[in-house]
Amino acid sequence: MTRIMHRSLVTSPPVAVAARGIEIVDAQGRSYIDASGGAGVSCLGHGHPAVLEAMHAQLDRIAYAHTGFFTTEVAEQLGERLVEDAPEGLDHVYLVSGGSEAVEAALKMARQYFVEIGQPQRRHVVARRQSYHGNTLGALAAGGNEWRREQFRPLLIETHHVDPCFSYRFRREDESEEDYAARTAASLEEKLLELGPETVIAFVAETVVGATAGAVPPVGDYFRRIREICDRHGVLLILDEVMCGMGRTGTLHACEQEGIAPDLMTIAKGLGGGYQPIGAVLVSGAIREAMCAGSGFFQHGHTYMGHPMAAAAGLAVQETIRRDKLLDNVRAMGALLEARLTERFGNHHHVGDIRGRGLFRAIELVEDRASKRPFAASRKVNAAIKRAAMARGLMVYPMGGTIDGVNGDHVLVAPPFIVDETDIERIVSRLGDAVDAAVT
Repeated sequence: MTRIMHRSLVTSPPVAVAARGIEIVDAQGRSYIDASGGAGVSCLGHGHPAVLEAMHAQLDRIAYAHTGFFTTEVAEQLGERLVEDAPEGLDHVYLVSGGSEAVEAALKMARQYFVEIGQPQRRHVVARRQSYHGNTLGALAAGGNEWRREQFRPLLIETHHVDPCFSYRFRREDESEEDYAARTAASLEEKLLELGPETVIAFVAETVVGATAGAVPPVGDYFRRIREICDRHGVLLILDEVMCGMGRTGTLHACEQEGIAPDLMTIAKGLGGGYQPIGAVLVSGAIREAMCAGSGFFQHGHTYMGHPMAAAAGLAVQETIRRDKLLDNVRAMGALLEARLTERFGNHHHVGDIRGRGLFRAIELVEDRASKRPFAASRKVNAAIKRAAMARGLMVYPMGGTIDGVNGDHVLVAPPFIVDETDIERIVSRLGDAVDAAVT
């Protein structure tokens, strides 16, 4: 009997006892290819010697110091590295312990900014349907994952949601990608005008949508339009790159490919590669300067923010990505992964879409390709694929509710940046067998 409340209260997961590279081994000696990086986390795989060495060295120096009293050299070094690589205008870093904490902090920063500059009437947050921004109450309220939100709705702050930029599902047949981008971006402006732009704090969006809808990239000039709308109405743009950022899409920050920079950006997962819990908010100079000129502090904080061991792991991960030119491999292996997925599933009766960027890819499962009709939610295709994949020694990230929180299934594939051609072949082969077993 376990004393741990596992994610499922009716089944117990295998016990992981060892891991190296892209594989995890359980207590029965079975090996699993980690083709999802856990949840898009393990960007360097498991047991990377450079990261372990940095963590050991930091442990010998100092493992913990509360940031109410001290900073540490390693936290300062990580901050310098993150700002050096950040999009233009993001020149400070707020270190936390994960993605949900980062989103909570960003929301509070955005609100405090407007209080500091004399616009306390701004109180609304706008995000997108079929988004995910974390499981703490503020982050959950911002997100548009209806299945996760439903039972906690009475506890959530009021937020507002507009259309996602999800071309496969919502672009009309008579629309070009550019026309669809314009129509979808316009839904934000319509919502701002409905609420009163002077009452809105921020628009929050995943640059490439993660697990809720499955590696959904924006199309056309969608984000350039979003940036212009936010600027015109004085609304802050918060980009959530907790899952899609830190190299996952082939550039360190996914928004680089959109030609924009946000006012606040949340990062986590690939920041520390799973070696320690760590997240961060990248903050624009204007927001920090407003706080400095006003109250002089950010009214927020957590016990483990800026944790030296987490900072050491994060810094080592980022140095390894740069030193070993792993973003080059993300782009090369990402292109190969796309090609192999297309070869294997391009004509599959039950795969409607293959999408993503870099090593952040997904396939969407459908009952009928021509109509895009999803499988009945009661069939739980995503769960069947997960079981079939695990039985074949493969970890992928299937999810249900892709379309509206109830209907639709996808499988997310997000392997470590160190994969090679042989790894890609093994991943796609096992995934193909798992999908066939689950849907036929």
